[in-house]
Amino acid sequence: MATKINRVNIAPLSAATAERWRSVPVTILSDVTAGRVVPDPRIRPLQPFSPGRRVLGPAVTAWCERGDFGAMLHALDIAPARSIVVADAGGCLQTAYAGEILCGYARAKGIAGLIVNGAMRDIDTIAAWDDFCAFALGNTARGPLSKERGAVNVPIVFGGVSVQPGDIVVADNDGLAIVPLAEASDVLEAGLQRVSAEAAWQAELGKGRSLVDVFAVPEAI
Repeated sequence: MATKINRVNIAPLSAATAERWRSVPVTILSDVTAGRVVPDPRIRPLQPFSPGRRVLGPAVTAWCERGDFGAMLHALDIAPARSIVVADAGGCLQTAYAGEILCGYARAKGIAGLIVNGAMRDIDTIAAWDDFCAFALGNTARGPLSKERGAVNVPIVFGGVSVQPGDIVVADNDGLAIVPLAEASDVLEAGLQRVSAEAAWQAELGKGRSLVDVFAVPEAI
């Protein structure tokens, strides 16, 4: 059985669009979508981001069978610069699906990051790179067992969130948001409006108004 590859065009975000997305935290993207774009919060960065840093890009998807990293290899080969490879390994922590060699290859290509619902390894090396974003469910020293199966650029479910190739991935210290491309414009506008609203709330609280007043909380009994 060979890895299935769906060769679709993954268009990078323009610099202006990327800058707008970068101004919206993952927490706010969660709030304006009722949390449905946020995958399993146990999928965490290998090291904390520097304060205020946010990484984003269109998704290249990979579906990996248990212990098989064939789809990961193909996905990293075809992923364009500034994309993020989103790999679902079903939460498997028994074998790693990427390590220093694969992540180093992705980094050299200009791929923005790799996020895995599964394990990674070579954590010390990868975590030292401040120009590459890596998220994983966990880590193990044990390597993959085969490289023959899986699928690339197909719909996947990643940590409970449906992901299509080209969906917008946003990552920061609060976690991940994966926004459907079909909704991206509306979600971005809602996020930007929420950023402005939160700034206004903070300004009003700074003037001495109460939380109950600013947030129009019903009176307590």
